Amino acid sequence: VRSALSLPERGEAASDALSLLGTSAPLRTVRETIAKLARTQAPVYISGESGSGKELAARLIHVNGARRDRPFVPVNCGAIPESLMESEFFGYRKGAFTGAEQDREGFFQAANGGTLFLDEVAELPLAMQVKLLRAIQEKRVRKVGATQEEPVDVRIISATHQVLSALVSGGRFRQDLFYRLNVIELKMPPLRECREDIPLIAESIVERLARQCGRGVARLSGEALVELSRYGFPGNVRELENILERALALSASDHIDVADLSLDPLAEVEPGAAESLPQFLDGVERKAILDALAKTDFNRTAAAKLLGITFRALRYRMQRLAIREPGPGNRGA
Repeated sequence: VRSALSLPERGEAASDALSLLGTSAPLRTVRETIAKLARTQAPVYISGESGSGKELAARLIHVNGARRDRPFVPVNCGAIPESLMESEFFGYRKGAFTGAEQDREGFFQAANGGTLFLDEVAELPLAMQVKLLRAIQEKRVRKVGATQEEPVDVRIISATHQVLSALVSGGRFRQDLFYRLNVIELKMPPLRECREDIPLIAESIVERLARQCGRGVARLSGEALVELSRYGFPGNVRELENILERALALSASDHIDVADLSLDPLAEVEPGAAESLPQFLDGVERKAILDALAKTDFNRTAAAKLLGITFRALRYRMQRLAIREPGPGNRGA
């Protein structure tokens, strides 16, 4: 039996500089909450859509807390066969079952003193939920095939893209475990709610991907940044990274343009029914400014002339709407 603990880390994506890029209000709130959570030892439940950065948030809580020098063990609960769950979580003794040729630690022992991150915790079957609840309450686990329990000291951070409270109401998730995990909830915003941060995040991802594959400095054109800022990103940051990785691989040069992105037209953003009038008007103004900047290669003087406003008025509107110019090499003169 090969333990999930032997699987490799996800490389630089997991160990790169840990930070939440962006200055939008939702991300500022998340950063402030993470700073507070890092000072406590209470269990944290991270909610949010797939690809919204839940594991990154969990790692940030860990590395900024008192357990930073101890292990951080991420577990994808949906990737473990039900028949192996107990041995994976709690370990096993040699001879406990066919293939158990030596003693093996589980996730709890591996994370002892540190943080155990239970991703997609909603995927745990009810029988395993009972065992997990007991381990959390008693702070003790027993390996499969053992007669004695052993103490463990772990901080539990859990996450899922599903609505856990709805699963509790439907009888698919234990209420007592829900309350044990959901002492404090951290909500990760979808990327579409942090639209002004997309250019900064995209450029950071491209820089990292280019470095990983040994290429020179890759740049996104102003038009590409505009189109990315309009896109709906149903898959959030994970989808953004996938789009940019594909574009970088297929681009004939180190200059990524709109055509290289191959964006899904069905995911274009449309004003939502619940959008307020000020939000809608800001969106219209943002689109007009981004269009003008794209047509002038982000030359603000030319863009202001195209829009029929003064340079000072354009600068004010860009500041108010948090519209940033792309990095050096993408701007017009």
